[in-house]
Amino acid sequence: MKGFLCVCVLLVVGVVGVGFYQGWFHLSTDKADDKSNFTLTVDQDKFKKDEEKAKEKIQDLGHQVKEKTTARTEKAKD
Repeated sequence: MKGFLCVCVLLVVGVVGVGFYQGWFHLSTDKADDKSNFTLTVDQDKFKKDEEKAKEKIQDLGHQVKEKTTARTEKAKD
């Protein structure tokens, strides 16, 4: 159970790290009257664009693999 919890925490930290790196999340601070305010902003448009790009790349890789396997299968038949 302890190992599972560690893996979950590492996954969340990884996703948050990638999110900040890709620009999906922005953190801003504001200090007024001895009070600190933290604001986390999620750029959903950027996230959706990156998601579509990733889907296209995965589909392209799938087509490339399919073409290679088809070519090898045809060679094996000959």
